Amino acid sequence: MRNENASYESLEPLFYPRSVAVLGASENPNKLGFIQVKALLDGKFAGEIYPINPKSQEIAGLTCFPALVNVPGHVDLAIFCVSAGQVQQSLEDCAKKKVKAAIIFASGYSETGEDGARQQKMIAEIARNNGIRLIGPNCVGLVNTINGLVGTFSPAVMSHPLQDQRAVGYVSQSGAFGVLTYMAAAQHGLTFNYFVSVGNEMDTEFADVVEYMIHDPKTKVISGYLEGAKDPVKLRRLAKEALDCNKPIIVMKTGRSSAGSRAAASHTGSLAGSDQIYDAFFKQTGIVRANDYEEIISFSKLFLSGKLPTGRKTVIITSSGGRGINEADRCEANGLHIIPLSEGTKAKIKQCIPSFASAANPIDLTAAASVTNPELFTAPLKALVEDPDVHNIIFTEFPMFWEGDNPHLQEFIHTCKQSDKFVLVTSFPLEGMSIPKGTPELEKNGIPVIPGNLSPIRSLAKLVEYSEKYRKNQILRDHHVPSKLEREETKQKLHTLLKPGAALSEFEASQLLAKYGVPTARKALAASSEEAVQHANSIGYPVVLKIDSNDIPHKTEANGIRLNIENDEEVKAAYSEILRSAKEYKPDAIINGVSVHEMLSKGTEVIVGVTKDPVFGPVIMFGLGGIFVETLKDISFRIAPLTRQDAAEMIEDIKAKAILKGVRGQAPVDVEAIIDVLMNISDLISDADGLIEELDINPMIAYEIGLKAADALIISSQPVQEKTEVRG
Repeated sequence: MRNENASYESLEPLFYPRSVAVLGASENPNKLGFIQVKALLDGKFAGEIYPINPKSQEIAGLTCFPALVNVPGHVDLAIFCVSAGQVQQSLEDCAKKKVKAAIIFASGYSETGEDGARQQKMIAEIARNNGIRLIGPNCVGLVNTINGLVGTFSPAVMSHPLQDQRAVGYVSQSGAFGVLTYMAAAQHGLTFNYFVSVGNEMDTEFADVVEYMIHDPKTKVISGYLEGAKDPVKLRRLAKEALDCNKPIIVMKTGRSSAGSRAAASHTGSLAGSDQIYDAFFKQTGIVRANDYEEIISFSKLFLSGKLPTGRKTVIITSSGGRGINEADRCEANGLHIIPLSEGTKAKIKQCIPSFASAANPIDLTAAASVTNPELFTAPLKALVEDPDVHNIIFTEFPMFWEGDNPHLQEFIHTCKQSDKFVLVTSFPLEGMSIPKGTPELEKNGIPVIPGNLSPIRSLAKLVEYSEKYRKNQILRDHHVPSKLEREETKQKLHTLLKPGAALSEFEASQLLAKYGVPTARKALAASSEEAVQHANSIGYPVVLKIDSNDIPHKTEANGIRLNIENDEEVKAAYSEILRSAKEYKPDAIINGVSVHEMLSKGTEVIVGVTKDPVFGPVIMFGLGGIFVETLKDISFRIAPLTRQDAAEMIEDIKAKAILKGVRGQAPVDVEAIIDVLMNISDLISDADGLIEELDINPMIAYEIGLKAADALIISSQPVQEKTEVRG
């Protein structure tokens, strides 16, 4: 029924209209037409409001117009507070006025049977022929808390104060359940930026709203209530787009039981389908499936902390042994691994907790921590953030009376911010005792606080799964295998790029490697701090900033690198610091700019290199990174060009090869991807015809699926000096 050419841009008048007309406006406070006008006023809608009623001259202090045609100027959105019998004529009036969008509350259409379906089809035809985007019918409307557009007859959505952070969109195939979820989220400090009840989806359906939110920069999480997908092909495509830009979609999909599935089909007219198939669809596409609305709330709050978990290994800190065990069971049941702590980490923890407390996992500080020594909650944290085997730290209790400026709280926050560990504070849901006073300060600094009744453990497990899916998707997405034509074009440019005796900048080296199919960290070159901020937001925080100059091949020596940058202000500061350091290090260096890189997640560091041997020519090197290459010299060599067997044997040659296969619970790395990289480097060296003196990819981060180059150095060969023969 929908316009095939319709796109997410055409929904803009629904979300951000400059003017709204209320058809069927009323002076009666008990009528829908008055409630809607009052809702727009109470929401402080940032636009013109035009009540329409031929019998009134003023409603709620606003001038009332007898008909839509009498409104001076344009009308972007019309809200229909009229009965089903008046909808068709009202829509025709909208067409004459060139209204761009409409919200239709009335029921009595496809949900009632064949006659209603025929009427709905006729209305949809009018809208399509006149380019009008519709929400509804049989819906409770649309709310935009950013511009005050309260396009709903349900006053409950405005019954809770709005939070400053509004970055979660919500779309629902159930109006009433959607409103309840909106209210529950608001009660727990989560304000949706958009709430959309799609009703019968006569024009705008669930996936259309998802698409709009994917492209909306104000939305960081897309959530919803789904009974059945009307356009699964589109939803699958959108799920991939959302995953590419790290914008999770979390939906509560009903119909797990046969009874629930039948009810969903009769309720929305959509085919709910097999629940097992939906489960597979969600896993395949990276859509997060919520079991209930609590998980939508807690997952969103966890994601908005700004950190993605780097793994499943989890430590619990508690002041109640019983609660610690209970939460440990919950973690294990949801795929979070409660790991035994190393002897070194336990020794560090024992130094700072009482002798009667336990340094095992869960770490039991005993009731003394919550009653007389709240500073003990901070004590084990420093040891845990230094342990590379720990990914997540869960506090099942926290000092209730620490204010935002408490020095212990500030120390706690500082420790968390300096680490990539995911820290979660949860609490037993007792009235008046579940939210610590320092919660606003904690959440402002990326440490979520979620009471136990919102299923935070289950939601953290879902965030871990999403993180794994996102990271694997990024690796696979960025792995481009060049075609024969691309290879030939690159080869032709290679000799121009490799100027004798000069080093490529790291940005140039990475671009060249990418053209040969070597996966590299996403990056962009910035010529100003403002441009750096734009690139950082496009890539997604956290990011790395590096000086880019052909004259400064070793950036660390020039103090030209900043890691783990979390926000726009840090980008601006790092940009200035890097330029200043580079100019002090080498005043005559030509600066290309500052490159902005994605901050790669932890994996296994390997090194790939090329050196030119005076006898054999180009030689390719492989080894593990870190201490293995710097201290133990655990590396292998083969002369270029390589066969695939050569590359495989290079990996087998290193002494620490077992690490690549997974040790101490670590997942094995993608050895085939390493072989691909070695083969691609061999191709690059062959095409260079001896023009490359040195090549260094260090580190390259290897994962369970794929790998990425974090840094690269390429130096061209010096021109060969012709020997002059001296004859006696």
